[in-house]
Amino acid sequence: MNDALQAWRLDLGSDSFKHTLVFASSNHELPTVVYNGPLLPASTRLQDIAEHAIRPLPPGTLDQLAPLSLLPEEGQGFQGYCGLNVTSIDARPALTQFRIQQVDESVNSIVFHANDNATGLSVSLHFSFATDSNVLKTHTELHNTGSTRWRVDWLSVPVLTLDESFDTLQEYRGRWTQEFSPVVTDIRTGVHLRESRRARTGHDHFPAMIAGTAPLAWTHGAAAAMHFDYSDVHRTVLESLPDGRRQVQAGIAETRWLEPESSLHSGNAFWAFSQHGLNDLAFHYQQMVKDHIVKLPDPKAVRHVNYNCWEAIYFDHDIDRLKALATSAANVGAERFVLDDGWFGTNALPRDDDTSTLGDWFIDTNKYPEGLTPLVEHVNSLGMRFGIWFEPEMVNLNSQLAKHRPDWVLKHGDAKHIEGRQQFLLDLTNPSVVAYLFECIDAILSEHNIEYIKWDMNRDATRAVDAQGHRSLVRHSDAVHALMAKIRHAHPKVEIESCASGGGRIDYRVLKNTHRVWLSDSIDARVRWKMQSEAFLFLPPSVYGSHVGAEKVHTSARKQPMSFRAQVAMTGHMGIESDMDELDDADRKTLMRYIELYKTHRQWMHQGRQYRLDTVHKDNLTQQFVAPQKNQFLVFAGCIDIPVDETTAPLRLVGLDPDADYEVSLINKDDINPLATRIFPHPLIDKPFALMSGAQLMQQGIIPPFPMPDTLWVFYGTQRNRD
Repeated sequence: MNDALQAWRLDLGSDSFKHTLVFASSNHELPTVVYNGPLLPASTRLQDIAEHAIRPLPPGTLDQLAPLSLLPEEGQGFQGYCGLNVTSIDARPALTQFRIQQVDESVNSIVFHANDNATGLSVSLHFSFATDSNVLKTHTELHNTGSTRWRVDWLSVPVLTLDESFDTLQEYRGRWTQEFSPVVTDIRTGVHLRESRRARTGHDHFPAMIAGTAPLAWTHGAAAAMHFDYSDVHRTVLESLPDGRRQVQAGIAETRWLEPESSLHSGNAFWAFSQHGLNDLAFHYQQMVKDHIVKLPDPKAVRHVNYNCWEAIYFDHDIDRLKALATSAANVGAERFVLDDGWFGTNALPRDDDTSTLGDWFIDTNKYPEGLTPLVEHVNSLGMRFGIWFEPEMVNLNSQLAKHRPDWVLKHGDAKHIEGRQQFLLDLTNPSVVAYLFECIDAILSEHNIEYIKWDMNRDATRAVDAQGHRSLVRHSDAVHALMAKIRHAHPKVEIESCASGGGRIDYRVLKNTHRVWLSDSIDARVRWKMQSEAFLFLPPSVYGSHVGAEKVHTSARKQPMSFRAQVAMTGHMGIESDMDELDDADRKTLMRYIELYKTHRQWMHQGRQYRLDTVHKDNLTQQFVAPQKNQFLVFAGCIDIPVDETTAPLRLVGLDPDADYEVSLINKDDINPLATRIFPHPLIDKPFALMSGAQLMQQGIIPPFPMPDTLWVFYGTQRNRD
């Protein structure tokens, strides 16, 4: 037995899921993760686990394998991607050799405290989870107990290792209207790095990764996932070392200074693990977001059907037209009216396009002679709630604000600056700017019955430095979230939606201060169906907005049937984003039908479990909602392209009670096209419903009709007793 070897364990998870981490330290050095997998028996000798993790050394290598610790240190001889990069003002590296001083343990957490006497630096490495959560939260705190001022170029969250059998990495790329596009690659030797310094997540670098064994599947296989929450300026790293070990790091991608007697925080990583496919990862994350991240003003309230007027009016605000749109929206079942861009400005400088007026957050009395009150009261009289659009972080140079306070604009001197949508960022590191924005937003909310904000952010940061020339991304990000928190505190009944040109700012940090994300500016139902199938891994459907768009999509020029658009919208937080006057009677009736269906089922849909089903072909994307009591379910079986086979394969459901009987019906038989399904003598077609056991549904499955492209088959099942 090695007396210098110490070991600890942390058992993560609820009753239905258990996962064990074992940490080991030799000679009080920073611990390494020596086991990361399914629950170990309570009787397991942790020192045995640690000793059996020791690896042999072949010729031609150093005499000791440098520790891949929770914060890999160059000072310990680690030659890979180090977890800490710190130098002094005169460029001397802090070659730390941290030693553990204290370990704080509880049922739900473990914290390792260590210091380095030579530098005066100390670290705290935190691992924790909520009692009813299966998600592990980790972060690092770096403390300066000495008198040296240190430059910190990199501080990672505590490093976790990946199983060396994992050979596949899935991440996400994208652009405007193409968010959450999965990228699957082999895990290869070397460093795989993703980074964003946009003052928002960006459409291209959602800060998350999933690792597992190919092919990654929804219903089977081992996998691990990590999401980093400091998305405005982030870096994620996966490194496969030459010796085969793998590490994952994440942190803030901006240099910071660590003053004497001060501390820095790495940001938070959220880890989920599964032995049963990607669905379990999704369930772990979704429950954690619902229970511990998003805090709704009324947790018992349903997710109201939104109507957003943007694509009906753009900047052409006319109060009679808006009232008519609100009336039409209410008549089809909308429950909230959101007034988008264009309501603010002055008579001299109205907001008639996107080239001017951002920053002048005052009601345009030319467009609204009596203010917003008549419109708000009309919306409320229809039984609907009222919401409004802001883009607080931005300013047009052609605005009263920029003309009176040019020093508030992040545009310094005569240096070349790249504009985005003819706008610039305000310097939120200046407390006066934040105070002005709060005063404007607070006044609008205080003077009207407004209970919803669409918070937009339509450009990336460039040359992100403050008025003194110091880097400002971290401080800007902190100021944005502090402003959101202050507005929430002042108006606790107001919900906030995070929108950044669609899905440009989505992460768990922004969801701490908001209640909904606008997944994408694309309302092409085909694109949305694919996108939501991926976002579902990290976000519950109750949190991402999913709207019914126009028949002809402005971002793709495709035409799509109302049934398909409405069915896709049902699977998220449902809304409408189109001109109500363009609806004919048939489309209006179809829309009303699916809004009513959403209202009937939304409560249990958002409280229960959601699954994706493994299908034969990649273009057949299927989602299943199961109620918490397993007494009812909805299946949305989508086809987004022309099927390659001559007939359809069964959909094998999951998550049901195998011993229960379910009355199953195809809700949208009227969508069967005889040009696609010519003959189908099936109980689901010939009868009002079919009686099937849970075991039959999961083992034999449901045979759907043959589809046309852009089709969703919607199946509903409810438990009943056999006569």
